[in-house]
Parts: sequence; structure tokens; C-alpha cells
Amino acid sequence: QAGTLNIVVGSHVWLEDKDLAWIDGEVFRIEGQNAHVRTTNGKTVTASISNIHPKDTEVLSDGIDDMTRLSYLHEPGVLDNLAVRYAKNIIYTYTGNILIAINPFQSLPHIAEPSTMEKYRGANFGELDPHVFALADVSYRQMMNEGKSNSILVSGESGAGKTETTKLLMRYLAFLGGRSKTGGRTVEQQVLESNPVLEAFGNAKTVRNNNSSRFGKFVEIQFDQSGKISGAAIRTYLLERSRVCQINSPERNYHCFYFLCSAPPEDIKRYKLGDPSSFHYLNQSSCIKVDGMSDAEEYLATRSAMNTVGITEQEQEATFRVVAAVLHLGNLNFVKGRDADSSVLKDEKAKFHLNAAAELLMCDREKLENALIKRKINTPEGVITTTVDPNSATVSRDGLAKQIYCRLFDWLVNRLNASIGQDAHSARLIGVLDIYGFESFKTNSFEQLCINFTNEKLQQHFNQNVFKMEQEEYNREQIDWSYIEFVDNQDVLDLIERKPGGIIALLDEACMFPKCTHESFSQKLYEKFKNNKRFSKPKLSRTAFTIQHYAGEVTYQSDHFLDKNRDYVVGEHEELLNASKCSFVSGLFPSVPEENTKSSKSSIANRFKV
Repeated sequence: QAGTLNIVVGSHVWLEDKDLAWIDGEVFRIEGQNAHVRTTNGKTVTASISNIHPKDTEVLSDGIDDMTRLSYLHEPGVLDNLAVRYAKNIIYTYTGNILIAINPFQSLPHIAEPSTMEKYRGANFGELDPHVFALADVSYRQMMNEGKSNSILVSGESGAGKTETTKLLMRYLAFLGGRSKTGGRTVEQQVLESNPVLEAFGNAKTVRNNNSSRFGKFVEIQFDQSGKISGAAIRTYLLERSRVCQINSPERNYHCFYFLCSAPPEDIKRYKLGDPSSFHYLNQSSCIKVDGMSDAEEYLATRSAMNTVGITEQEQEATFRVVAAVLHLGNLNFVKGRDADSSVLKDEKAKFHLNAAAELLMCDREKLENALIKRKINTPEGVITTTVDPNSATVSRDGLAKQIYCRLFDWLVNRLNASIGQDAHSARLIGVLDIYGFESFKTNSFEQLCINFTNEKLQQHFNQNVFKMEQEEYNREQIDWSYIEFVDNQDVLDLIERKPGGIIALLDEACMFPKCTHESFSQKLYEKFKNNKRFSKPKLSRTAFTIQHYAGEVTYQSDHFLDKNRDYVVGEHEELLNASKCSFVSGLFPSVPEENTKSSKSSIANRFKV
């Protein structure tokens, strides 16, 4: 609070406001440790001097383009500077070599036009207005001049504009390292054109964002010695698999389901589809259409994008056949059978959807039904087949649907990589990481824990690179400066990832014991972390827990943690789909050698942590 020492009558200051976060005003009287402030909206407020911040009265009309040059680097000063610039449609601001981009929620064509790219090519960093192109240019020059591979990290909360920013980065790198077209499509065109395909199958409407990426993406762009793009690879992380079966209003499932339900009549007939609101996996939410998006047009655009990146007509047909089969699986309802703990299909409607799913997956109808309502158990005496109750059959149905969809998404990513082509000999790389932002919803589950854990990791990286290193450099050079307070989040990372005894380790342990429930898992957490200041138990819950993250408190419901963390395919499902008469479907579920089946039962959290 070094700045507060200079506060006198007549000082312009910032103080906290419950509606506006911060409000500015002028001090007209000081009494002891309290200041009386007349705010710009006409109120008179008394506040402790230790809680108010000095205001810079000499800020330019367009704000300051690099916030390290602000007279006072505190929260209200930073926010006000960003707000002043944003009001003038200036969405980019530097903080040293970090670019802050604020989503304009509108198209700003001048930002990405070719003349703007040309302007930033080779310009010294900071010479021109802040821009995402300037950052990409520095990255490229560093790679070319110093032979250093590097990565650009695009981080922010959901809806902040990460995916669009990533696209601009890619376009600029393609502009710098692109080849003149000599028949066929260039690597950079293929990378850029893979975006609509990934978005159709991996993006969805969420509360905050109509086109939210529900997976993390790392694009590695490979360059040859002359700086031309020679190959690329896309890696994806943690597709939100639970969305396939479970959505809440006003969100939607993955775009491709709605696109397909709005396909031309011949496709609707071929895939035995109907209105999206007639499918359980889509009608759990009241939101079927997105403002400003035509699902019918997007379906045709997706097919066109698939053509562009070299996915054949047969592969496209098989892809959408699988998508349709997932929708039909969701409409299989079960009721109690004659025997105890047994189940049968509920009605004729369920039988219609079973037939449709079996036909589309080209597998045996009866075997598909049995894979859901029966279970094979290995015993010392041999394999026995047992029936399951309707609830277990429904869980099995959803498990199958999620596995099919996730395998399809992985196939698409691999297919795109094969089409783009990689340069195995490239020693010059630029990586672009577009990863989910911090999430806190009304109901937070396993996915949010993984996403927020990632963001804790990124925050630590940010802290180490920006604050710790800056402070160390100032100390080395014996420059007198006031320390910026930042929250060191190592203790949160320890809470989540420490081995043994962190939340992920305890979750993996719980997943190894068939009798462990989400209640017993939660009790273990309460006991283990009762004295951890970052962890707390909500008063009226037996299964929820709260973590104090760097960005705020998040309460997680552990109800589905165990199921979501287990990543293995039920044997009967694997067998059924491996035997499909469609080579595309059987290829999604290749045979796994017996000795690999145990090791293949990895956990999602552990794979994600790696």
C-alpha cells in the first residue's frame, strides 16, 4: 500500500464499490486513519486510508498501451485503463511482453486485414499499437534469429475470446511462413481449414459462449530452415465427454448433433432422424437453436470443410452415421424385467431406436441390446452372465454413447493430422495452446476440477514469469520498488496433485475399489483436508467440497467423479463394436491384446495431469 501514504485532502482516489467494483472520487477531509471522499457519482463515503488507492489523473484519452507504464499498478488502475481503451474499441493492451485481449463481442474487420498483417511484419515489439500479430511476429523472429522453438499461451475464462485469438495467431503465422501455392492445398491452409471441423464436433453453446471449445487444443506448427511452414500437428485434451449425455438449460450438446438434425431431407431419412427436441440427449435443455446460427447452413459448411481437409465422402457418411447412432442410443429407455435386477426395453419407441442404432453402427441388434442389459463377470469358475436393473442399463447406455463419441472425435483429430502432414525433421517449432479458461458454474463437476487445475498451473507459470522474475531482476539491480502482492498458488496445486495424498491421487485410489462410492470418497477428502485452508466442506452437504482457487472459491459436486475418472471400455461394448460390419466403426474399437486390458484402465485425471 505504498501509494496510500501520499493521500491528502484534494487527492484523487479509487475506493471499492459494491455495484461498480471501484469508483473514483476526491478526498475532502482526513480524520486519523479515515478519509472522507466525494465520489464522481455524487456520494460521500468514508473509508479507511489503507483501503483506498491513488488515482492517476494524467491518463491519456486512449488510456496507456502498456500497463507497466501506469503510475499506479493496482487493480482499479488496471481495470480503468482497460475500460477506457475498450470503450474506444481498442481491445489490445500490453503488460510488458504479455498481451491482454478483451472480447469485443462484435466483428472488428480492421484487426485482421492483410494490410494490418503487413504493417506488423518485422516491426520492433512495442513500436506499433498492441496487437496479437506483434506477439506472433516476436515469436517467429525469435525462432528464426535465435533458432529457439517457443509456445504462445492463450488463456482466459470461458467466453473471453481465446479460440478467435488463436485463429488470428495461426493466420499471421501462415502469412509469415506460407508458401506460394503450387497445386493442392498448403499446410497452413489445411491447418486453418481444420478449425470448422474441430468446432463442429468439439464446440457447444454454454451459458457464457455460443461457440465454446469443450476441449483443450495445442497446435504445433513446424518450419523448415528458411522459415516456411513444413508441417503441423494438432493435439487435443480432455474433450468434455459428459456433455454427450447430460446438458442443462440454456446450454446445448455438441454442434454436430443439431447440424445433422437440420440436414437435407435425404440425409434425415437415411439416418432416421427427426426434430432435435425428440432426442433425449438434446431435449434435456430448453435451448435447441442458437441466435444467429443456422444449423442447416452449418451442416453444409461442415461437410464442405471436411471435403477441404481431405476427409472422403465415405468417411463423412460414416462419421455422421455414428453421430446419428449416438442420438438413437440416447432414446433407449428401460423398465424392470420379469426377474429381479433385470431390465427390458420400455416400449415400441425404444425398439425403433435400438433397430436404428444397430443398423447405423452395422452391428447385431440383439447383441447391442444384450450389451446394455446384461453383464459378463469373470469368476474363478469361469465367465458368468448376469442381468442388470434399468438404472444400470441406462448408465451402460450412456457409457457406450460417450465412448463412441470420444473415439469418433479422436479419429477426426488423427485424420486431420494425417491430412495436414508432419515434418519429422523440423527443428523449428511454434506451439499455440488454446486451453479452457477458469470455470465456476451453479453445478461444478469433475470436468471443472480438471479445467481449474490446468488454470492453476498456468497461473503459476504466469506468476513465475511475470512477478517473481521481475522482482528478482529489480532486486539484482538494486532498484527500489514496492512489491506487487500476488497469490502464490503452490498450496492449491499441492492440494490437487500431490502424490501421495492429493485429491487426484485419492480419486484414483477410490476408482480402484469397486465398493467405493462418491460418499466414501468425499468423507476421505473431509478427513484428509480438514485443516487445509484452501479446502472446506459446505455445511449441508455430504458429497460436495469447496476449493479456494486463485480466481475465487468453487464448490464441486463429487456425485459423478468416480465414473468420470474411470477411462475404460466395457468389454461387451468393445466386442460388439469391434465386430461391426462397418470397417469405420470396427476401426474405432480395435481389438486390445489380453495383457493390455488391465494397463488400459487408466484414469482421466492422471492422463490429463501428464
